[in-house]
Amino acid sequence: MKVLVIAPHADDETLGVGGTIRKHAEAGDQVVVAVMTGPGKEPHPVFPADVWDTVRGEAAQAMKVLGVEELLFREIPAVLVPDQPVWEINKEAAQVLAEVQPDVLYVPFPFDLHLDHRAIFYAFSVAWRPHGPIGQGVKEIYCYETVSETHWNPAYLETGFTPNVYVDISATVEKKIQAMECYASQLQEAPHARSLKALRDLAGFRGAQVSVEAAEAFVLIRRLA
Repeated sequence: MKVLVIAPHADDETLGVGGTIRKHAEAGDQVVVAVMTGPGKEPHPVFPADVWDTVRGEAAQAMKVLGVEELLFREIPAVLVPDQPVWEINKEAAQVLAEVQPDVLYVPFPFDLHLDHRAIFYAFSVAWRPHGPIGQGVKEIYCYETVSETHWNPAYLETGFTPNVYVDISATVEKKIQAMECYASQLQEAPHARSLKALRDLAGFRGAQVSVEAAEAFVLIRRLA
């Protein structure tokens, strides 16, 4: 199978799908990760230029740990995705989907706190519509959880993350942790949500829900058998 993981920002893919990515790679699946944001075409109003060199270098190292065959970068301005014309974001999503033509797609949860995640989800939901050959080719679509974003949306006011698919990552959770260690610029100390301890704790909790040592959880959007 060809697997595409959409990351609004570098490290989202490891936080949410790292163990599953490694499991796909070990099964012989071709895994592509697309990081959809970057500095953009103009000087970024928030982040200095050297930030991107750092985090993209870290991403490359993390992908080696996870066994990812191809890492793509797009240049939608980070933390400014909702400020861009909708047609431009939709176009980027459609181009990535057409370029990779995956069988399986992982995307961020649509009700994450981060507005970049929401806009990216919406753009891909337009791109994967099943009336065309590209959308028809995507057989499975899953939303993943990103610690520090997925669980901070307003309780009861929006739909929370309630998984209906679990992947046993007991054999690959250590690779997930090693990959996250590559993101030195993004890691935080416990009890921060973006700490290694938090990742281990979440994997253990999701595993306990299905009686395995460690798991990653997803919301199934579509499965075409």
